[in-house]
Amino acid sequence: MKTSHFNFTLPEKLIADMPSEQRDESRLMVVHKKTGEIEHRQFKDLIDYFDDQDVFIANNTKVFPARLYGNKEKTGARIEVFLLRELDSEMRLWDVLVDPARKIRIGNKLFFDQEETLVAEVVDNTTSRGRTLRFLFDGPYDAFREKLKEFGETPLPRYMNREVQPEDQERFQTIYASEVGAVAPPTAGMHFSKHLLKRLEIKGVHFTEITCHIGLGTFAPVDVEDLSKNKMESEQIIIPEITAQIVNQAKLDKRKVCAIGTTTNRTIESSVSSSGELIPYNGWSNKFIYPPYDFKVANAMITNFHPPKSTLLMQTAAFGGHDLIMSAYKTAIKEEYKFLAYGDAMLII
Repeated sequence: MKTSHFNFTLPEKLIADMPSEQRDESRLMVVHKKTGEIEHRQFKDLIDYFDDQDVFIANNTKVFPARLYGNKEKTGARIEVFLLRELDSEMRLWDVLVDPARKIRIGNKLFFDQEETLVAEVVDNTTSRGRTLRFLFDGPYDAFREKLKEFGETPLPRYMNREVQPEDQERFQTIYASEVGAVAPPTAGMHFSKHLLKRLEIKGVHFTEITCHIGLGTFAPVDVEDLSKNKMESEQIIIPEITAQIVNQAKLDKRKVCAIGTTTNRTIESSVSSSGELIPYNGWSNKFIYPPYDFKVANAMITNFHPPKSTLLMQTAAFGGHDLIMSAYKTAIKEEYKFLAYGDAMLII
């Protein structure tokens, strides 16, 4: 397939810049793969589609406050620093993006407060906007991480075009987030409330977790028309033994196995045996899924509505079928569903 097969016009008014008032009261489009039927529900109605012993797989990654602002030495120019990943905790080396990049060269120092309690030195160039920073901080590692948290802010996507609000710290995160390491949340999971999780638990639905530390590469534009030539950035993933056991048993019992989000689905598809069993894993994955693709693990998926020509849409189309999903997106636009991170959800069953 080609990138152009995933193009559509997304009206700007449908891009959500604020979350729904209640997590589980966002809208839910239910897409039935076999019949092509489309239903319009609320997210809390999700419970109607699952039964005792069905399994949900959630991505428990936690977003850290990845966007900082510093001032360049001598000139005082304000520089945005977006933390991507820690390269060396002992040396306090980080892979980052800087903006404006043209002003930042190797050897430059950035100061994040007037007292100079946190300073960073540029030690390498990685890409046009990418740099390697060495943070200079007088104190233990835990105190250093707290300082990053103090100066950092919730990394809302630029398309929201607004200042970060206090509520974003909680809402730009799933309620079950526990493993710090992502620069963006697994957005499909942000619709789950404590009340909905409790109702599902009472019904007998099992929840199990994987970890996929989402990086910005997930959202990078696809700049090739031939999808076989597209390369994904690697992300750290963890599939625990207990998750593999729960999922494999559910598959044997012919239960529903629902991946909460494209990041979860990509993670579990990264470590599967030839017979379709989920295998425990701790490492990295750059798996790119697009149609046609034979999914080995999940038979249901929850996802948000994604932008045109994105790898997220491509994976969704691989799971639900290209024509059906693109038709569902036309319906979503007509029915004015909200798109992207704070938008509405889709259940594909």
